[in-house]
Amino acid sequence: MAGGGFAVAAPGASQFEAKITPIVIISCIMAATGGLMFGYDVGVSGGVTSMPDFLKKFFPVVYRRTQEPELDSNYCKYDNQGLQLFTSSLYLAGLTATFFASYTTRRLGRRLTMLIAGVFFILGVVFNVAAQDLAMLIVGRILLGCGVGFANQAVPLFLSEIAPTRIRGGLNILFQLNVTIGILFANLVNYGTNKIKGGWGWRLSLGLAGIPAVLLTVGALMVVDTPNSLIERGRQEEGKAVLRKIRGTDNIEPEYLELVEASRIAKEVKHPFRNLLKRRNRPQLVIAMSLQIFQQCTGINAIMFYAPVLFNTVGFGGDASLYSAVIIGAVNVLSTCVSIYSVDKVGRRMLLLEAGVQMFLSQTAIAIILGIKVKDHSENLSHGFAIFVVVLVCTFISAFAWSWGPLGWLIPSETFPLETRSAGQSVTVCVNLLFTFVIAQAFLSMLCHFKYGIFLFFSGWVLVMSLFVLFLLPETKNVPIEEMTEKVWMQHWLWKRFMDDGIPVANGKGTSKNGHSCGLLSWLSSCKFFASIEI
Repeated sequence: MAGGGFAVAAPGASQFEAKITPIVIISCIMAATGGLMFGYDVGVSGGVTSMPDFLKKFFPVVYRRTQEPELDSNYCKYDNQGLQLFTSSLYLAGLTATFFASYTTRRLGRRLTMLIAGVFFILGVVFNVAAQDLAMLIVGRILLGCGVGFANQAVPLFLSEIAPTRIRGGLNILFQLNVTIGILFANLVNYGTNKIKGGWGWRLSLGLAGIPAVLLTVGALMVVDTPNSLIERGRQEEGKAVLRKIRGTDNIEPEYLELVEASRIAKEVKHPFRNLLKRRNRPQLVIAMSLQIFQQCTGINAIMFYAPVLFNTVGFGGDASLYSAVIIGAVNVLSTCVSIYSVDKVGRRMLLLEAGVQMFLSQTAIAIILGIKVKDHSENLSHGFAIFVVVLVCTFISAFAWSWGPLGWLIPSETFPLETRSAGQSVTVCVNLLFTFVIAQAFLSMLCHFKYGIFLFFSGWVLVMSLFVLFLLPETKNVPIEEMTEKVWMQHWLWKRFMDDGIPVANGKGTSKNGHSCGLLSWLSSCKFFASIEI
């Protein structure tokens, strides 16, 4: 796991003395269980929505369509706003919760925010397991969404701040690895519970989400908070003690002093959200928001949410579709391990660019095959073409899993300065969940109207985002978090224009001439909600 962490540091970047201590590894593993819960929620929804007993109880209209194929086009069987709301309500709730999570992350710390997430997850599981009608089911999903909002806010920050610089990328990707393990676990559970007679298999699928929920809650009680968070809240001595403990050395003074200085500057910022929109913070904000939008526009969550539904659509049987989803989940996990090994060796940009080519070609090929072979009322694909579609989907999944999946979370968590880090992470999570909600709510309707063209739609976005990476995304490999401004942004051909003299930034080195915003950012800055939050 740490094998990818011993790459040579970026030129000019400080390397503080730090050992890879057991407490760091254990803390990161425990914290990353938040990703396990998130992944399980993503994977389980697609499985249960393809189970006849679940559809018969909550979505009888969709159930009748699946039982009478001649009623609708193959591509439109599952086109139902209520069914899509079951999946997407989680992400809408997470979007709202992330703003409150920004407050708790800054004022209460990363550890307590993860604990709150765990409690929300447990409550959501209880409601889903006991659901008697659609309203109760949606309430459970909303509670789970609140847990997602708090966990996705706190966990990436926790991992970035507690990890030594040279293996920060690999340890941070533990979050995404656990997301993929959660998806695989959910697919395996769905495959098993679909065979249960008596109509209660879907309850077991939803109920087993309690396992990662409890793990996250217990983990939050056991881990220590990060030195960054403790110092930021005025607990300098405790922060210094934790820093000494997690670094495994007494020579922590240089790193400690840098954290104290970053904290001092952060405390001068009374309105982090408003400050986030100033000129000197615009590069980090644009990169963070763009990565989240592009991550969803790959089409990955559409495939992961609805993998069984998608394979049913193109002609796989019920068991075969769930089995194929399990294969996809396994590929997802293994490919994320590739990212853990390589992210601190080859860098962020190389992984993103290589994956862009792979995703574009695989989605285009899927669209061509479905366009030729799957008509509105065709029975199924031939065995050979069916296997080829699964291979192409796995090719797409593997590329995403070692690039846009983990790096979409890693890069924003390591680029914001301390004074805007909580607010920046909040906006990152918010944008991610907003576009996850949009895709989840719209995908089945888009599949109905676009048919095979849905894959061409997403492949077009992959081309756009690859060009964005090529020209606008700087490399952040092996650069200490508090030196990002000087070592990364001030060296970039475009973003250095936003780093002029006049206003100090987190590390006390890079500065900016003015703090004015324009366009959409200016409009957001004037928004009463953002202006009123003093966190």
